[in-house]
Amino acid sequence: MFSKATKGPDTAASQPRKPALASLIAPGVTVRGDIVTEGDLHLDGAVEGDVSAGRLTLGETAWIQGVVTADSVEVRGRVTGTISARQVHLCASAHVDGDIRHSELAIDAGAHFEGRSLMFPADAAAAPLLIAEAAE
Repeated sequence: MFSKATKGPDTAASQPRKPALASLIAPGVTVRGDIVTEGDLHLDGAVEGDVSAGRLTLGETAWIQGVVTADSVEVRGRVTGTISARQVHLCASAHVDGDIRHSELAIDAGAHFEGRSLMFPADAAAAPLLIAEAAE
């Protein structure tokens, strides 16, 4: 009647849980090194290194010098390096110096982009390989 139920390997408890809120790197914070997360990341500070995230949002004060790899990237700040993501949105205040590998690319009027726009192959299975290569 009061026995504890055992949780098998197929329960939700055995599945990794994504954070409900995005991680935040505030303005004035500088990270020297790589950042890796499967969750959301909102960056208003600076990163000197590679950034890998599920969804990455760069605020107007954000700056990354390195390779960016994500499922979705929204840039309002500055990136110097390659961006590889399924969806990339360069807002009007964005400044990107480097190539962008993508499936979908949106560039607002006023955004600065100097580099190449490279679409992932039509074969969706090849896209993760390109993202992994960009991170190396």
